[in-house]
Amino acid sequence: MFVFGATKKILASYLSPAPTLVAWLGATVLVERLWTSCLPPLLVLVLFAITCCLYAATRIVLQPATLPAHGKAVFITGCDSGFGNETVKRLDALGFEVFATVLDLTGPGARELQSTCSSRLTLFQVDITQTQQVQQALLDTKAKLGVRGLWGLVNNAGLCVNFGDAELSLMSNFRSCMEINFFGTVSVTKSFLPLLRQAKGRLITICSPAGDQPFPCLSAYGASKAALSLFVNTLRHELKPWGVKVSTILPSSYKTGEIDQSQTAEGNTRNTLIYPEALWEIKQSYWNEQHKQLLQSLSPELLEDYGEDYVSETKELFERYVQHANSNLSPVVDTIVQALLCPKPRARYLAGPGVGLMYFIHTYCPLSISSRFLQKLFVKKKLLPRALRKQSSFDLNLSLYNNNNEEERLK
Repeated sequence: MFVFGATKKILASYLSPAPTLVAWLGATVLVERLWTSCLPPLLVLVLFAITCCLYAATRIVLQPATLPAHGKAVFITGCDSGFGNETVKRLDALGFEVFATVLDLTGPGARELQSTCSSRLTLFQVDITQTQQVQQALLDTKAKLGVRGLWGLVNNAGLCVNFGDAELSLMSNFRSCMEINFFGTVSVTKSFLPLLRQAKGRLITICSPAGDQPFPCLSAYGASKAALSLFVNTLRHELKPWGVKVSTILPSSYKTGEIDQSQTAEGNTRNTLIYPEALWEIKQSYWNEQHKQLLQSLSPELLEDYGEDYVSETKELFERYVQHANSNLSPVVDTIVQALLCPKPRARYLAGPGVGLMYFIHTYCPLSISSRFLQKLFVKKKLLPRALRKQSSFDLNLSLYNNNNEEERLK
């Protein structure tokens, strides 16, 4: 029990999200392993002594020193709202020179930044899928920096255009997610890497647990974030000789972002969600329109197999889930600042409550348990697709019929 308690405290000190629950789970697994292996009492005492020493060390370790922000420049995408907007204000207050992209220079998010931040802030109107806009932002940033390099690039812009089963999702939804979350971010990163290498700076990318774990009904979004995560992890190895430190931030559920009516290169209006990463604030009319378009696009065969009530339930569950998401963005903003100013930043940060527990279960528990956890955590569906409901009803009726026949035969 002494080992159990000490181990719990150590795990709690290292795993900030959901510390108590994660620590108890970790300690329980460790004690169970020790018990089942029937370790000699002396070895158990040695392990206990080591545990106590490690715990004492964690109590006296001082907070790591942070680097000065003065004179450092950071470029951050997706700043109309959410993480990006809040991070710009925090970095400006710390003394950074900030270059921020927004989709609309006349929008409320851009106006708020212009009114609250110092003259060190420079705003660019950039759609990261448009190469010309990205290159123009690069030229303007170089002109401002002069001979200096760029200390930080924060990839924050992202998109999700639908929520539902993969079979019911349009191919255009998959392409849209990949275009923003992967190709757009790759374009920005490749364009600004020479400035990062010059300053031996920091590359920080907001990814998502959906890119590492199979969240139901987020296949298009999750696939794009999985591609981005692999790209960033590859860059971490390739940029190490250049002195560039690469970090990935994985947020838990937050209310961020806004619905945007943006113009495509062809001049046509497209309805998309372009927002800083994690979850987005619901605009009821937008999701009702998306739901209507989805039902209209489905083939009669698919709609018959799944049922309109099944599709509607998915939308309602998603809306309910987002309504309970965290509106306090400070854990993610704090993590971005830490990744920028820590002398030795981590390769991966888990930001926000619950995400540590999620990764603990995903990493150490059997697949059956982690899959059930995701289903219960994210989409608590009650309805089966219509075809499966019909099959279940048929099987039940057949079973009752067989039971009645068997009882009559026995009589």
